[in-house]
Amino acid sequence: MIDGIFSAYGDFIGWLYTAGLQPMLYALGMMDYADDLYRWLDFAVFGLIGIIVSWVVCRPLEAANPVERWENRDPVHTDIIYTVLSRVGVFPLLAFVLLNGAQSWLEGTIANTGFVAPTLESLVPPLRDHPLLALACYVVILDFGEYWRHRFQHRFGWWWALHSVHHAQTQMTFWTDDRNHILDDVLAALWFGALALLIGVPLGQFPVILLILRLAESMSHANIRMSYGSVGERLVVSPRFHRLHHGLLSAGQTGKNYGVLLPVWDWMFGTADFDRRVYPPTGVPDGPEGLATGSWFRQQVLGVRRLAQALTGRG
Repeated sequence: MIDGIFSAYGDFIGWLYTAGLQPMLYALGMMDYADDLYRWLDFAVFGLIGIIVSWVVCRPLEAANPVERWENRDPVHTDIIYTVLSRVGVFPLLAFVLLNGAQSWLEGTIANTGFVAPTLESLVPPLRDHPLLALACYVVILDFGEYWRHRFQHRFGWWWALHSVHHAQTQMTFWTDDRNHILDDVLAALWFGALALLIGVPLGQFPVILLILRLAESMSHANIRMSYGSVGERLVVSPRFHRLHHGLLSAGQTGKNYGVLLPVWDWMFGTADFDRRVYPPTGVPDGPEGLATGSWFRQQVLGVRRLAQALTGRG
């Protein structure tokens, strides 16, 4: 059944490419970019699927049992712009394609010495015969990497200056997941893409993994008064667990609950807060108002300004 779904999806992407994108590339004389844009199309369609699924799952829950209600939802509308720009997969794909080219060159150079770089499936051969188990292993390893990237975003002042764009939202919803400074997105894409290549994630599984992690993040950011219970909270990051991370008292370097999908990393490294059964307000106390309520462009400018202040010691 899984193979049938992927086969049907592949046929759909192929049809979409040959019927729409390929003729346009030919007319513009851009066929040299055909392979890269075919991969982008795969990411873009997965991104649109992710947006639809997130809306179908999260929006009814937010309407039924919200943490907060607002009359003016303009900041939420700005987050929708972030999501549409991000979910087409431009940055993760760009990083993966560029790094993949660099890796091919490096592996070719190393191959002349007779050394073959190991991958996850070469280190654990049985994974070759169990693609779903291999996919689960990739998700766990990449989630571990995302935990540490998230901690570093709070640990280093210059990185927090960019990441504070994400935390500045005082009307947090499932759209907030993709509310990031563009430079922060580039760093995240390079981090994620490099780790994916290091462990040998197949290019065809890369968008599937992104979809899984992004759906989990959409749910954890949702404006829902929801906990998964004493056991579930320790298995999967919940809206309550992650809202504590976004709470005003957790902003900056003193945060808790950094996990993206699995809270086990917070438990292992002493950054978990499973006890407080509260839903605090969100935002960045020391941030300018425009960082929370400004337009997409205004927030990007303020992020660069805060980055410059952090690098020069004035922030």
